[in-house]
Amino acid sequence: MLPVSVLALTFLVSLQTLSTALDTTLEATWRDWKATHGKEYAQEEEESYRRAVWEGNFQMIQSHNSQADQGKHTYKLGMNHFGDLTNEEINKKLYCLLPDLGLATQKNMVLFKSSKNPKLLPGVDWRAKGFVTEVKDQGSCGSCWSFSATGALEGMHFKKTKKLISLSEQNLIDCSKDKGNTGCQGGDMPQAFASVHELEGINSEESYPYDGKDDYSCRYEPENAITKCSSMGTILAGDEKALLEAVATVGPISVGVDAQSSGFQFYKSGVYKNPWSGDPHINHAMLLVGYNSTNSTKSPKYWILKNSWSRFWGDNGYMLLEEGSNQCGIANDASYPIA
Repeated sequence: MLPVSVLALTFLVSLQTLSTALDTTLEATWRDWKATHGKEYAQEEEESYRRAVWEGNFQMIQSHNSQADQGKHTYKLGMNHFGDLTNEEINKKLYCLLPDLGLATQKNMVLFKSSKNPKLLPGVDWRAKGFVTEVKDQGSCGSCWSFSATGALEGMHFKKTKKLISLSEQNLIDCSKDKGNTGCQGGDMPQAFASVHELEGINSEESYPYDGKDDYSCRYEPENAITKCSSMGTILAGDEKALLEAVATVGPISVGVDAQSSGFQFYKSGVYKNPWSGDPHINHAMLLVGYNSTNSTKSPKYWILKNSWSRFWGDNGYMLLEEGSNQCGIANDASYPIA
């Protein structure tokens, strides 16, 4: 093993190499990006490294979009607040879905029964019907599961009362630990729904605000409960047709997806399609808020997904995902609360 002094020298040399290789024509763009996202670095060496990572992502985005302009892709990428992180760092930071927390043992779980010949609208967007709250930001906490769950609960509550109220992710983070959810280290939506069922309610975002930490005890106030759920529904794993019918007839659905690729992390617009084949690795939770099943030469069929990575990501926080081939495993971990 090399002495510490030699390792430190090697590290400094590598940073100097990165610094001299930086593209000076991107200086203004880099400054604007830092200002937009409030990025500051304690040391010059750290900034040089982060600048090099950012440039790598910037060039990847430019290359992809150039190919998209040539018709090689159905979606485009865009720089966002993840720009100074490597793919490995983003995955480590945001890994937040633990889809194997004893789903089969849930006593109040109902399997969605699809119709033989369902007559569905060619397109549904629950945002336009008032079911969906504003895009939120989970920050650096791996709590995507709680945002997906509140989104489905908000939709359920609106369907029942015609009142759209933002519900508390922090309530779920603090109060579903006994179900196996681990706060910022991950969780799953059915366990969150089970917690709401047992507590007989969930508080609002206003009364129980989000702070992205998981070291608190449960502070749920039953007297201020906004909504309850009597049970929960689930989609047979991989059954995309059943998922389509569920979205059309139930409302917003909680889903798990494979969000590992850089293309997903820097998605900006268009209809996303996973760049690699093979079994998806479900690691992120989103809210499925609609679909468009009209296939055309200009655009394939797609799902409409709400994310919890702020409006800086995607199309103001949303993604269109190709429908019909279980892209990113969207139908592998789908569930919803029942009033």
